[in-house]
Amino acid sequence: MSVVGFSLSFLFGAPRPVKRIISIFADLFFIATSFWLALLVRFDSSVIFDNQQYWLLLLALVPVTLLINLRLGLYRAVIRYINSRAVIIIALSVMLSTLALILLSFYLNYSVPRTVPIIFSAFLMISVGGSRFVVLAAVSSSFKSHKEKVIIYGAGSSGRQLAQSLIQGNEYKPVAFIDDDKKIQKNSVQGIIVYSRKDISTLIEQHDIKRILLAMPRDNKKRIAKILSRLENLPVEILSIPGSADLVSGKAKIDELHEVSIDDLLGRDSVAPNEDLLKANIANKVVMVTGAGGSIGSELCRQILTQKPKKIILMELSEFALYSINGELQKAASKLGYDLQVVPLLGSVQKKTRLLTIMRTFNVQTVYHAAAYKHVPVVEHNVIEGVRNNIFGTLFAAEAAIEANVETFVLISTDKAVRPTNVMGTTKRMAELVLQALARRESSTRFCMVRFGNVLGSSGSVVPLFREQIKNGGPITVTHPEIIRYFMTIPEASQLVIQAGAMGKGGDVFVLDMGDPVKIADLAAKMIRLSGMSVKDDSNPDGDIGIEFTGLRPGEKLFEELLIGDDITQTDHRRIMSAHESWLPWSELEKILLKLDDACHQFAHDEIRRLMLQAPTGFVPKDGICDLVWSAKNDSSETRTS
Repeated sequence: MSVVGFSLSFLFGAPRPVKRIISIFADLFFIATSFWLALLVRFDSSVIFDNQQYWLLLLALVPVTLLINLRLGLYRAVIRYINSRAVIIIALSVMLSTLALILLSFYLNYSVPRTVPIIFSAFLMISVGGSRFVVLAAVSSSFKSHKEKVIIYGAGSSGRQLAQSLIQGNEYKPVAFIDDDKKIQKNSVQGIIVYSRKDISTLIEQHDIKRILLAMPRDNKKRIAKILSRLENLPVEILSIPGSADLVSGKAKIDELHEVSIDDLLGRDSVAPNEDLLKANIANKVVMVTGAGGSIGSELCRQILTQKPKKIILMELSEFALYSINGELQKAASKLGYDLQVVPLLGSVQKKTRLLTIMRTFNVQTVYHAAAYKHVPVVEHNVIEGVRNNIFGTLFAAEAAIEANVETFVLISTDKAVRPTNVMGTTKRMAELVLQALARRESSTRFCMVRFGNVLGSSGSVVPLFREQIKNGGPITVTHPEIIRYFMTIPEASQLVIQAGAMGKGGDVFVLDMGDPVKIADLAAKMIRLSGMSVKDDSNPDGDIGIEFTGLRPGEKLFEELLIGDDITQTDHRRIMSAHESWLPWSELEKILLKLDDACHQFAHDEIRRLMLQAPTGFVPKDGICDLVWSAKNDSSETRTS
């Protein structure tokens, strides 16, 4: 290590008080040197050193100048982050020090030529200011040599802020901006040249770029998706800055880079919610959420909180999930200054007495029924519990709502309820039939249901699974090459559920506009490429991460649908539609439910399957009975018989 390198390492590693002391002694030396050099230039003789007046003048000038510097905060400035404000402070310090020299010589009646203060100020500016910029240059050179070179896509406000932050940081060195605006291309922004998109490949090769940082407003998802589609085949990782909401709230800093979010990939622009619809069933009301600790339930609670209800009743079977969402909501309410009571209650929707007691005790006015078993393979393997929770849990919650005079009851349904090929989808369609039938009976409770597809980030979503598999070096597992799904973010889905619930007149089946379907294999490939890696397949056997197809799981469909028929009406909200579908009168549906209840008690899986096929659910099973207990029991019976 060189002497300079050792000195810089010592300087950077020293505590702040030590650095300040070093700066003070350096300035003391610069003041004295500038003073004597100014006199030498003026008199061109060393005789000045014998003049006692000059020594006394310097003795008075040094503490005054140091005091000025302290008052101006010059020693609080971090040299590594020196900026234009620091330059102004240095110039002001030199000017005041020069003025102090003039005043001291005048009041002490010492003979100092008029040109000496001018020469003194020039030398002091060069030494005090120049020394700091020399150290800054050395620091920048030292850090730049260890920084990773990156390209910033977007030379707007976000891009400029990101570049400034990275320049001052220790990790990345921005070497180029990319921007689609031809007006600023070939110009320099903060000393960094702005290039066009066609120059990216050349820049990557020239600077050995491993990462491109996306610094663009998050409100235009379609534009971001278009840009990402152009970048995904480049041999670099794409990272993005946090959204503006997180930056404004202070939850994140602009240089806290993260992987590109999947909603950016999907290119789906969110629609501003209708505030009147959001408030209609919530503001100043007692609101209950079943399954409050789940992916959708917890986000519903967060959205409900912002509309200032009188109380939020959280009902959840999982103790840990209830503990987590309760703590989060309590903190959020306190932070927002809301006078709101959050009531965390353990319980199962399979217990009607518990539901009715809660609704009556707290005078619940609105219920969002999110409690359900929703994982297709899990419900296939646990048929009776799926039927009990999804069908009878909904029935008990709805009947309790009627008896407790609840105003509005909203069921969270799923696209898997449409022409289901699995037990989970069939139970959710049965739950819809229950509410449709009850809605046509005389009651003061208004029932409606909201049907939508997959939500990004929910438990069981493929996105976090794919991220983890990429992080571990692959392979990514996809069930089938042609499998297609609809996707929506959890916050958007929750907001639309609340708005749709406010539109219901009774028995409505609302369908959310999920946008364009996404091929899961293509999504996996995009995620691999945007991570800076290549897909390993037959055409590229030396790729980084492969995609393995494991086969469809029990009850899984290749394509999901949102509508059973073609009878659909557009509502006033462009993302919410109303479906008009077949239903059963309560007198007929009740008979099926009674038989289904008895079959569950008898552990009669063949009868459960027959009843679900008999009901107007459109159930077309693609597999036999997959219940694990039933299968094990039958296997044991066959073994004993043989």
